[in-house]
Amino acid sequence: MRRMTDFSQAASPLLANLKGRSFLSTGDFSRPELSALLDLAMQHKHGLIDPGLPLAGKSVALIFFNPSLRTRTSMVVAVQQLGGVPVVLDVGQGTWALEYRDGVVMDGDKAEHIKEAARVLSGYVHAIGVRCFPRMNDYEEDRAEVILRAFERHSSVPIINLESATHHPLQALADIMTIREKFGTVDQRKVVLAWTYHPRSLPMSVPNSFALAAAQYGMNLTIACPPEYELDPQLMAEVERHAEQNQGNVRLVHDLAEGCRGAEIVYAKSWGSLKYYGRLDEERQLRQQYRHWMITEQLMAKTHNGYFMHCLPVRRNVVVTDEVLDGPRSIVIDQAANRLHIQKTLLSLLL
Repeated sequence: MRRMTDFSQAASPLLANLKGRSFLSTGDFSRPELSALLDLAMQHKHGLIDPGLPLAGKSVALIFFNPSLRTRTSMVVAVQQLGGVPVVLDVGQGTWALEYRDGVVMDGDKAEHIKEAARVLSGYVHAIGVRCFPRMNDYEEDRAEVILRAFERHSSVPIINLESATHHPLQALADIMTIREKFGTVDQRKVVLAWTYHPRSLPMSVPNSFALAAAQYGMNLTIACPPEYELDPQLMAEVERHAEQNQGNVRLVHDLAEGCRGAEIVYAKSWGSLKYYGRLDEERQLRQQYRHWMITEQLMAKTHNGYFMHCLPVRRNVVVTDEVLDGPRSIVIDQAANRLHIQKTLLSLLL
C-alpha cells in the first residue's frame, strides 16, 4: 500500500507565497505558482498526499449575489472536507441586500453597505468567497469589478473570486487541470474557444479567464466568434502578452468551422457583445442571426479527435447537440469534478 505524503512536504516552496493572498484572477499569479498549485491538486485528487485538516477551527464565508450549483456545492464540500466551517450567505435573501457604491444616500432597498459587511465578516471568518455577476448595463462599471474590489478593499482576510463580472479563475484552473489530465502536457495544445448561440446575453467571465489561462500555459488558442462578439481589447492585450511570454499564440476567426478545424479541444461558451453592451433588446435581435453557431457532430468531425468542454450549465441543442454532449469525447463532467480538487488545494494554501 502506497504511503501518502504529508501536504506540507509535497507543496513546492513557491506556494508559501500564496498564504494570506486574495485570489481574484490567474493573471495575478505567475505560471510557476499556478503550475505548482496544479501539481498539488492532481496529487491530492489521486490520493498521493494527505491534505490533513488545514481549516480545522477556521471558517469561510461564501457570499452569493447570484445563483450557483457547482461553485456553491464544491466550495461548501471543499471547506468541510478540510475541517472548516462554510458560512453560505445569499445576498438579499438570507442576509441584507448590500450597497456597494460610495457616497450614495441609502434610502432605497439596500439595508447595509459592503464597507461594514466586509469588516464585520473579517472578524468572524478567515476568508471570504464572493460571487457577483455583472449588471450588464454599464460596461465600464462592470469592468471595474466594483463589488469584488469593495470586498477586497474593506476586508482584512483573503478574498476568493467565485465568479465576477470579468473573471472566473477557479473554473479556468479546473479547465487547465482537465486538459493536462487528458494530454499530459498543456503547452502548444490546439484549443478553440468557440462562441455559441444562447437566448440571453451572458457575462464574459468564463471566456476571459479561459483565454487568459490558456495563454499563460502556452497553448495555441483560436477564438472563434462573430465579429460583434470579440472580447475586450484590453483583456486581449493581456492574453497576447502572456501567449508571447509562454511560446503560445492567439488567433481570431469569425468562422466556427474554420476555428474547429484541427482543434484538440473545443471549449464552447456564449457571451454578450461589447458593441451592444447595456442595449439588451438590440443585442437579442443581433444574436438571432447566429443561432446556427452550435457545436455539432459535423463540427467535431473537423477537429483532431477533439474533446468537447463547457463550464456548465449548458443548454442542450442550443449551445451543443445531445450527441456531442453525451458522446465519448465530452469531458464536461471531468471539468466540474476538478473544481473540488482545485479549490481544496487553493484553500489549503491561502489559509
